[in-house]
Amino acid sequence: MPVVRPSDAVVHEMHGARFVAHATPSTGSRELCAWRGEIPAGTRAPAHTVSREEIFHLLDGELLMTLDGTPHRVTAGDTVIVHAGSTLAVENPTGGTAVSWVTTSHGLEATLGDGKRIVPPWAA
Repeated sequence: MPVVRPSDAVVHEMHGARFVAHATPSTGSRELCAWRGEIPAGTRAPAHTVSREEIFHLLDGELLMTLDGTPHRVTAGDTVIVHAGSTLAVENPTGGTAVSWVTTSHGLEATLGDGKRIVPPWAA
């Protein structure tokens, strides 16, 4: 069983947020990916439709997560299940950074509203 140390995690930044990838194929994972998300105050990520299920657990802070058009205020300790094919938008309307732990299966793709497809490197 590989142990991924904090110094082994790879940091990515996109849409104003920071993604710290811990479990990916490059760190030894065969089926799942896991990362720590850091969403600064005032960040509003674009809505995107995901190709695979994601489990989003908020460790610290508060977010407004809109899932298939329905807004949800999410606070530390809450878990959001995002099914494949769902559209998700994440916003941090607070004055502090929100921190999350997210898991999905390898190969996640996100499609933005304009049709652009993204393969996030923290979930590839």
